[in-house]
Amino acid sequence: MRPYLDGAFGNPSSGHWASMPAKAALEKARSQVAALLDCATDEIVFTSGGSEANNLAIKGTFFALRHKASTSSPPRSSIRPFSPPCRFLEQLGAAVTYVPVDSTGRVDPEDVRCAITPRTILISVMHANNEVGTIQPIYCAGAWVRFHTDAAQSVGKIATKVDTLGVDLLTIAGHKLYAPKGVGALYVRGGLGLEPLIHGAGHEHGRRAGTESALLAVGLGAGCALTGDLVPMARVHVLRDRTRCRRVSATVSHSTGTLSTAFPTRSAFRSSA
Repeated sequence: MRPYLDGAFGNPSSGHWASMPAKAALEKARSQVAALLDCATDEIVFTSGGSEANNLAIKGTFFALRHKASTSSPPRSSIRPFSPPCRFLEQLGAAVTYVPVDSTGRVDPEDVRCAITPRTILISVMHANNEVGTIQPIYCAGAWVRFHTDAAQSVGKIATKVDTLGVDLLTIAGHKLYAPKGVGALYVRGGLGLEPLIHGAGHEHGRRAGTESALLAVGLGAGCALTGDLVPMARVHVLRDRTRCRRVSATVSHSTGTLSTAFPTRSAFRSSA
């Protein structure tokens, strides 16, 4: 990002000579994000972060497809982090169904399937739970209706190829993968109609008006390039398992004041898990 702190000040979308370095940096960053998700570059929309990307996916879908829905047969969404934008849409006449999760935070795809009606226009679910790490089986539902997933917690840690996941919309938050705060992206499957939240000029292929920040975009692109190789994360998984297996069970003897420790073996840990 450093060269863009003191240079390449042109507006990436202006088209004049001063914009060219910023435009080139912006599109390189877009290609780096697209490479991580294995999608086309024009399917990436830069946003101010994960929250805006989620709002664009949910509200943008509703405003684009509300003629297919009704107040009595609603668009549907699951998982509570999406409640605020959904509550906003409920004020506009939408009805929203929240699908419950089990004790591990996992959504049952059968529950989602049973909640779908002929007027359902969107399913939205978090890919990886940010509290307990549960990975949702989103591939089980992606073929039914338009599907959005918030992958802010999973991108760069596990594979998030959009075609493999079967999603139409996918959220990225920059600061979850080495990029700065204040930048994110939304993957929008090609040909998908989406009403912009911010209207104005035709930036981001008409899906988000406003002058793009080359500075923040290159930060996100570099972060995506760094996390494209999942081999280091495989080593993290090994370290995680080793740490679990060597968790210290410590007890203090009140009579002697001594400290005793026990290091369970891998097999002992697994048998007791």
